[in-house]
Amino acid sequence: MKIIYAYVVADLIHVGHLHALENAKKIAGEDGKLIVGVLSDEATMEKKKKPIIPFEQRIKMVEALRCVDIAVMQSTYSPLGNVKKIKPDILMESDSHTAADLKETHKVCNDVNCKIMIMPYYGIQSTTAIRGVIKHNGKRRNNSSSGNGKRRN
Repeated sequence: MKIIYAYVVADLIHVGHLHALENAKKIAGEDGKLIVGVLSDEATMEKKKKPIIPFEQRIKMVEALRCVDIAVMQSTYSPLGNVKKIKPDILMESDSHTAADLKETHKVCNDVNCKIMIMPYYGIQSTTAIRGVIKHNGKRRNNSSSGNGKRRN
């Protein structure tokens, strides 16, 4: 049985989340398990704005997705604490992270015999992009994505 670990904030669930999690479940296979870490409010605020939706509601929404077998709290922005505990076969990561961001991830995954699979970041379908559309009265702004699917910092 293959265990896959993915993680999300899931503040405003959108099709980008769904694509990523459904793909992760396909990689796990029918007899595999997809475990999804949902970042706590505090973990999210290590690098982003405080989520609009409270953690308790976000984790319930993630648990309700058919492709998710188990949802757990992720108490830091980094998934490494949960990776050390869960020891998944594969950690799903986003191509929005740089090689420098993933340096420690590679070390920890090596220690627990976990592979890293990089998935595309759906920048145009991100929560940040959706917030921008709401802020600008429904108008999609060109600067919500750098055009290559990666987040702009």
